[in-house]
Amino acid sequence: MVRMKQHVNLQAHSPQPAKPVPRGQVRRISAEIWKMKALYLMLLPCLIWYFIFKYLPMYGVVISFKDYNFTEGIFGSSWADPWYKHFKMFFESPYFTQLLSNTLLISLYKLLFGVFPSIILAIVFFECRVSWLKRWVQTLSYMPHFLSWIVIYGISIAFLSETTGLVNRWITEMGGSAIPFLNGTEWFRSILVSTEIWKDLGWGAIIYLAAISSIDPTLFEAAKVDGASRLRMIWHITLPGIRNVIVLLLILRIGSILDAGFEQVFVFYHPRVYEVGDIIDTWVYRTGLEQMNFSLGATVGLFKSVIGFALVLGANKLAKRWGGSIW
Repeated sequence: MVRMKQHVNLQAHSPQPAKPVPRGQVRRISAEIWKMKALYLMLLPCLIWYFIFKYLPMYGVVISFKDYNFTEGIFGSSWADPWYKHFKMFFESPYFTQLLSNTLLISLYKLLFGVFPSIILAIVFFECRVSWLKRWVQTLSYMPHFLSWIVIYGISIAFLSETTGLVNRWITEMGGSAIPFLNGTEWFRSILVSTEIWKDLGWGAIIYLAAISSIDPTLFEAAKVDGASRLRMIWHITLPGIRNVIVLLLILRIGSILDAGFEQVFVFYHPRVYEVGDIIDTWVYRTGLEQMNFSLGATVGLFKSVIGFALVLGANKLAKRWGGSIW
């Protein structure tokens, strides 16, 4: 009897074999895929592009641990001795602290001051009842997004140049002295942040405007019946309704906080503002690429990727406490 009971208990606790998927369900799934074949075909080029340019190059991380020689290639290059040689070179560089602080400060300034203008503009678009004015302002706010940083730098020179800029002409005509907006360390970060806000203001508002448009309109109607003002509806309906979108975009931007906008900084900066404007990417371009030190460039890229991944995980975990996250 004891053996029978033990045998029964073992059967009860033994893992049950997985049930096979019914053929009818497989056919239904296949039928759904075949029905959407056009959409899957449209998605295929994007997946192929991602695989070729995002996943295959991951093997290049090996360069970080090798003394890469362009003529010998990745496989023929010898391993670095010690393996952390290039990491040590980057961390012990006399510019490491300055580069990291500049990168973090510029990114944080863009993050803090760049989120709210897009949200405010999206709310203004949603609340605007004059359709023609709304269309014109939307068009004008979207246009800078499609301009290159070279064009924006030219516009900045036209307005902010110390000698010929329109703003400095006004200042000097009023009895003041010209301000080195583009050549001085005091104003350089402010120019970077303000030009990026102006460039991406309308484009960022598109996402928030789409999120606001998806809010149930009956909520606004019920609030009107209860006598709520527009500000009350914005505070209690609009902002909570787009909270998840705001959190999602913040998490994504936190993950790329060590980027700081290479193209913009590369166009705007020069040796006089290296103290406040030289970031990790621009230093890697000068030290790693111009001097053909590809191992150093790959090392810094790996360092940024690891830090960005950790920041995304931490931000997502923190966002779960506020009821919004990516996963």
